[in-house]
Amino acid sequence: MKITETAIDGVVIIEPAVFCDSRGYFFESYSEREFNEKLRPVRFVQDNESKSSYGVLRGLHFQKGADAQSKLVRVVEGRVLDVAVDIRQGSPTFGAHVAVELSAENRRQLFIPRGFAHGFSVLSPTAVFQYKCDNFYAPQSEGAIAWDDPEIGIDWKIDPSEAILSEKDKHHPRLADATELFDYNIDYYA
Repeated sequence: MKITETAIDGVVIIEPAVFCDSRGYFFESYSEREFNEKLRPVRFVQDNESKSSYGVLRGLHFQKGADAQSKLVRVVEGRVLDVAVDIRQGSPTFGAHVAVELSAENRRQLFIPRGFAHGFSVLSPTAVFQYKCDNFYAPQSEGAIAWDDPEIGIDWKIDPSEAILSEKDKHHPRLADATELFDYNIDYYA
């Protein structure tokens, strides 16, 4: 497993060792032991999967407080642009984002720690997206910020007029207007 740091501390790209031969390929998509040794101890408790078509944009979502989640995300079919936004008030990178193309071909994964908003846009005709969470889904703790906040300035690699959004994702506040964000000085893993 190769770990690549990004411009934001804690958000990392993970590339598995892939073994190919005439039969196809094999790789470990996740090893708790190796993950905990190379990154940090995290206990994932829920796996999720979605299938979306080109132009679907999901995000920017997070869970607040004691229900905060870390995510380990990957694509098993197609291509997406995956984005993590630092929403930890007081962080030196508050409001900054990391955008990484994840695909079935590159087999990259992105680890997004607690304290970040997350979203993705689908760049291929369809995409199957999988992610592990270290906390259970808690609808009462949902939070989100606007996918098109100009202060964040994400280039989603799709024409914004063609973005396919849920009704909820059309109405989230900008980061400057969001409430109940994270505090950089609090350890949300404690």
